[in-house]
This record gives sequence, structure tokens and C-alpha cells, in this order.
Amino acid sequence: MYLIVSLAILVTMGLAIVRALRGPSVYDRVLAVNMFGTKTVLLLSVVAFLYGRPDFLDLALTYALINFVGILAVLGFFQSQSSRRSDDTEK
Repeated sequence: MYLIVSLAILVTMGLAIVRALRGPSVYDRVLAVNMFGTKTVLLLSVVAFLYGRPDFLDLALTYALINFVGILAVLGFFQSQSSRRSDDTEK
């Protein structure tokens, strides 16, 4: 059962990588990277339960927080870049 769940998570992670590489816009790519991070947290949680290692759950929570802060930082960067471009075109 857990092998099937792990395989399904890995397939969705692969699809997220494909979307991140081929995404039509920057925001699609950022969303795909966010989804990849979320699936990584899920995979770490399944592995923690499978091997009976509760310390992996701490790693999963830490990775989830880093993923959240990282995505916010990347989106803030792209927002500031787009506002700079719009300011440059107005001048």
C-alpha cells in the first residue's frame, strides 16, 4: 500500500518538474515548484511512517516552512521586477 502511495507521489513530482520546465509563465513555474515541495513533504511523511522514524516528520515540517518562505521570497522578487519594468516604461 505504501509503495503505491510513494509511487503516486513520485509520479506527481515528475509531472510538477515537467510543468516547472515547460510552464508558459513564471507564475506557473513557481506554482509547480511549490507543488514539488509539497509532494516532497508528503513523501518524507510516508517514508517516516513506513520506516517508523518519527524524526523524519521534523524534517518534513522544516522543509515545508522553508518551501513556504522560499516561494514567498521568489514571488516577491518577481513582483518587484515587474513593477520596475512598468516604472521604466512609464518614463
